[in-house]
Amino acid sequence: MLINNNTQGFYRLPDVLALIPISRSSWWAGVKDGRYPPSIKIGPRTTAWLKSDIEELCIRLQEGEFCSTNS
Repeated sequence: MLINNNTQGFYRLPDVLALIPISRSSWWAGVKDGRYPPSIKIGPRTTAWLKSDIEELCIRLQEGEFCSTNS
């Protein structure tokens, strides 16, 4: 199962795309139109997503098997 007890923290884009196998441009289009969670700027050149948001998204997408379950 994807979820563990420690859901605090962040995923960077490569980590997100390892769980949700889509292209970078498709991911950013989904963030822009609200299909995917919004990003958080954690530095001037660093963007991340809350682990809890990404893991919730994976749970919603698992019926269609869009998320990798081996993390």
